[in-house]
Amino acid sequence: MTAQIAAVENATVRPLPVSVDVAKAGTSRASTFAPHMTQNLAPACSSAPQRRQLPMAASVVRRPCAFIRAFYARRMVLLIGHRGASGHRPEHTAAAVRLAIELGADAIEPDLVPTRDGVLVVRHEPEISETTDVASHPEFADRHRTVVVDGESYSGWFTVDFTWAELATLRARERLPALRPESAAHDGEEGLLRLSDLLDLLPADKVLVAELKHPALFGALGYDLTGMFIAQLAGRVPAERLVVECFELPILAELRARGLAASYVYLSESIVDLASLPEGIDGVSYDKALLLADGGRELVTAAHDAGLAVYTWTLRPENAFLAARHRVGADPAAWGDWRAEYEELLGLGVDGVFADHPDLVTLLFQA
Repeated sequence: MTAQIAAVENATVRPLPVSVDVAKAGTSRASTFAPHMTQNLAPACSSAPQRRQLPMAASVVRRPCAFIRAFYARRMVLLIGHRGASGHRPEHTAAAVRLAIELGADAIEPDLVPTRDGVLVVRHEPEISETTDVASHPEFADRHRTVVVDGESYSGWFTVDFTWAELATLRARERLPALRPESAAHDGEEGLLRLSDLLDLLPADKVLVAELKHPALFGALGYDLTGMFIAQLAGRVPAERLVVECFELPILAELRARGLAASYVYLSESIVDLASLPEGIDGVSYDKALLLADGGRELVTAAHDAGLAVYTWTLRPENAFLAARHRVGADPAAWGDWRAEYEELLGLGVDGVFADHPDLVTLLFQA
């Protein structure tokens, strides 16, 4: 890996910019949120794959999940627009959502975080300085603050310090302008979205793959994220078109226990002990680095043998995000051999892929 690419990778992976003892968070539901504390915040396949065909054994045991079961039956790969078509437009904007659908996405993936007044907004993280123009709003200068995470300080603006009415005055911008200047050219064109706004944009034949961010942390701050999600979803997405994902298992179990009919997918950056997963988990979603490493095919096979779907994230064409063997040159913003990497992942038999450029995956499906 060149130093240039390493610098970009390090710069684009940021820890959660809020602090709380998550181990103690559990199901805590404090009644208030102090919005201005600075610490302990209390507020390998060489040929193109057949069109969406999965090399799966027909004898795989199925869990009772209508949507994933239907995709299994058709041997299809779910193409998920990662925050919309976020390689072409600023992520989580209406333009990114519309373009992803136009470019062939079967599903849209929003990340959801709460505002101070309990509205779920579509942002990658609660800290919003990288993805909005909040820094240019003098009326919000006093909202800038520092929080401590694992002994390290982080500064910025956080969704939990704003009402939805205040966030609605901001404009979205590209999170990775050095890598994606064409997307950055659209900075300021659109505002932020609530979950309800995104649902207005979602066609009836598309799938919602919703990621709930940091539920234990927000629970410790007094936010009932499960209740908020169920209420604001408002029954607008049928079970066969709804997938809920999270890096934290307890909230998936809680949503299921509270009667939300959906497919439940566990996100993980490490190999999952499948036998330890609670009943009601329908799939695992692995960091693509795990599947591109030795043993990746075995991970997919083991999950299928357990009756689980396998998703992977995130397919991106820039050298900065490709496995070393698929990079071309030293420029992190240049596109490497993305086709080889995508074909390698699809050739493993995964059931769903998250892509910033849905059009590139569609090209492979049409090959």
